[in-house]
Amino acid sequence: MSRNFLKDETSPYLLQHKDNPVHWHPWGEAALEAARATGKPILLSVGYAACHWCHVMAHESFEDAGVAAVMNAHFVNIKVDREERPDIDAIYMSALHLLGQQGGWPLTMFLTPDGEPFWGGTYFPKEPNYGRPGFVHVLEEVARLFREEPEKIDKNRKALVAALAEQSATARPGEPTDEVPLIVAEKLLPMMDGENGGIKGAPKFPQVPILTLLWRAHLKTGRADFSQAVTRALDHMSEGGIYDHLGGGYARYSVDEFWLAPHFEKMLYDNALLIELLTMVWQETRKPLYARRVRETIEWIAREMVVEGGGMAASLDADSEGVEGKFYVWSEAEIDNLFTPAEADLFKAAYNVSAEGNWEETNILNRLARADLPLTAEEEAALEPLKARAFVERDLRVHPGFDDKVLADWNGMAIAALARAGAAFGEADWVAMAASAFRFVIETMRIDGRLHHAWREGRLQHIAMADDLANMAAAALALNEATGDGTYIEAAESLVAELDAHYRDETNGGYFFTADDAPALIVRRRTVADDATPAANGTMPGVLARLALMTGKPAYMTRADEIIRAFAGELQQNIFPLGTYIASFETRLRPVQIVLVGTHEETAPLARAAFSVSLPNRVLMRVVDGAALPDGHPARGKGKLDGQPTAYVCAGETCSLPLTEADALEAELRRVRAG
Repeated sequence: MSRNFLKDETSPYLLQHKDNPVHWHPWGEAALEAARATGKPILLSVGYAACHWCHVMAHESFEDAGVAAVMNAHFVNIKVDREERPDIDAIYMSALHLLGQQGGWPLTMFLTPDGEPFWGGTYFPKEPNYGRPGFVHVLEEVARLFREEPEKIDKNRKALVAALAEQSATARPGEPTDEVPLIVAEKLLPMMDGENGGIKGAPKFPQVPILTLLWRAHLKTGRADFSQAVTRALDHMSEGGIYDHLGGGYARYSVDEFWLAPHFEKMLYDNALLIELLTMVWQETRKPLYARRVRETIEWIAREMVVEGGGMAASLDADSEGVEGKFYVWSEAEIDNLFTPAEADLFKAAYNVSAEGNWEETNILNRLARADLPLTAEEEAALEPLKARAFVERDLRVHPGFDDKVLADWNGMAIAALARAGAAFGEADWVAMAASAFRFVIETMRIDGRLHHAWREGRLQHIAMADDLANMAAAALALNEATGDGTYIEAAESLVAELDAHYRDETNGGYFFTADDAPALIVRRRTVADDATPAANGTMPGVLARLALMTGKPAYMTRADEIIRAFAGELQQNIFPLGTYIASFETRLRPVQIVLVGTHEETAPLARAAFSVSLPNRVLMRVVDGAALPDGHPARGKGKLDGQPTAYVCAGETCSLPLTEADALEAELRRVRAG
């Protein structure tokens, strides 16, 4: 007898649906076998715990006994958490795009009993609305077509499966020229919103890899148009409603073009990427706003997102008490009741609070009116006690749902961001937090030499995807630079070895998304395109280039070059999702090696100087003696000058004169960066 099979799952998203009248299965062979045995098509529903529209569809349809009866009668129903199974989500989201639809979540796909897609969509309202057909009508019509017109189903199925296979099998190799990063940055500039920042139009996502490419172009050329595109986006995001002005952290995206109204979910990966970019831009601009947002966002992660053992949780929901944004918004009366009249006037003026509201008759706190005219230190100081009081008051509300699963790929991104921010701002606690999370992932989520993707409440789920290993390797290298601990290099090498053993595409180059011994899906994806998070094939050339320089092992550089060539033809297709790949390519082209000679304590002032410069291609090594450097390193054999801790800056095969003063090191780094 069929029933709902989700009660034994670990994913908070799947557990949200365990009491639905829908007979949900988790993805697996048992669900596929049930479809094959009954001859029913599969209804695949993919979402995640923090997704507002996923909740809407759940409340409207999946909790409704009548809708569930139709689903159970005609389909084998499978529920997937896209964060726990990004491999499944990526395949069927690609199928939806092939159908000409934009995509998004919840993803609703219809599959044959063998898991092959033939039609789909995203959110369907229970009743016809938003220009979309009602869900029950969709279910009944798909079931009828599957039963009565199988030739139509088969035509769609064959076309989609062939196109998916071609996507993964198609190789577009090439030889990118050294000018690619700058050419791409030039092409991106016209897409930028000169008034509000970010990509033109709505909805607005942070698009950190795109902004990072523009920032790199500014550092290389000194051009103000590149830097202004980045700082305008960061200024408006950081003063907009997409930022949580009381608790810290950025929401996933804004539904409007002004960064005012977010979908209120807060994801670890977005905040990791933004911490890293804000740090990089602060190193050059020293804008107090960026330092404040980095600090507040890290404080939010430390306060609300770290689970027992040190790993970092995935997300906070958009909804509380079934209402989107309820935890975050304020009425004017609530502000008036919390403060004295003078305090209330100050707070309301600063954060755009009014009787009529700025969003759905309530108020999203924002400072967009001052996005282009930063608050003074005195103005910020006057607001601090008011923010603290409002935070305490808000904390009494019902909190949004908390998805406490630990994902290796997102943790890798956050670890790298925390390590680099800690080094740049001189915050040892941030580096220690990164090290604790790294230790958790390696010791808890890696069993018998195999990293796993997800952990929750003592249970591991799913062999790692390529992104997990790539991001954790990048995290190891960031921690090595921040701490000088050589065991992180060993960890990075071990993670890369696992990636090479189980994910490498020996035919076309690069890496498959899933391991060679993972349960088979209808295709084995291979991509260089960033999605919501960076792609492993974009991340790895930079990781491998750094490893080659740090270890002196040329095989890593050969491998980096293979991946760069394997995907270079994609630059002629669509540059928009290639931000991480192009940044890695630039790291391969123009690494700036910094060697600090002396003990960790002796070289600390020089390390602070090295981390104070915005230098995304930095490769920093600390050695007690220059003879400890790898064979072939241009600074090998160079030692201290007059017994003092000494720095050498190397570009290509050429190194600077020995530098013993922090100011001289900073100046040399800026000179080499522009070279």
